[in-house]
Amino acid sequence: MHRHFKIYKPYGVLSQFISNAKDQRRKRFLGELYDFPKGSMAIGRLDEKSEGLLLITTDGKLSTQITSAKVEKEYYALVDGIISDKAIAALSCGVEIGFEGKKYITKPCKVQRLQQPPRLPERSKKIRDARHGPVSWISMILKEGKFRQVRKMTSAVGHPTLRLVRIRVGYVTLDAMNASDVIEIDANDVLI
Repeated sequence: MHRHFKIYKPYGVLSQFISNAKDQRRKRFLGELYDFPKGSMAIGRLDEKSEGLLLITTDGKLSTQITSAKVEKEYYALVDGIISDKAIAALSCGVEIGFEGKKYITKPCKVQRLQQPPRLPERSKKIRDARHGPVSWISMILKEGKFRQVRKMTSAVGHPTLRLVRIRVGYVTLDAMNASDVIEIDANDVLI
């Protein structure tokens, strides 16, 4: 019987359970958040500085199905500066970023400016906010997930990401979860 979880991965936690790398021995890992069953794996990843929804499963086939199906992932990004309509249009159409040492044009995606800052838990490490210059919140919905893609995309249009939170994978959402929360979910909730 497989088990499935959704977690709010907090800032500063790696999207893995262990590491043998010497430079990661003092890092925080997913296993610190909950006593996950043996064989658990993250479906996709969020980098150490990103936070938000991460799915965990003991079912490798389900993990492959979700990561290979080009399922929508939605992010809220706090970006530096007042983002222009031109920058939003460029992000929506695809921008050139670096990936694995080569130039890559991102696939079209859905991008919109948020009229109000989203209700999110306070981040454990303070970030620069509007007191230090203008900022904008945007929503980005992607079906691909290259390494640090959202951060690279916003930088490519002149608005570096200050905070990045994944709020949705397929139909699974963060809802009102707080950082480090873990909720066991039914397989039907995970199937996208």
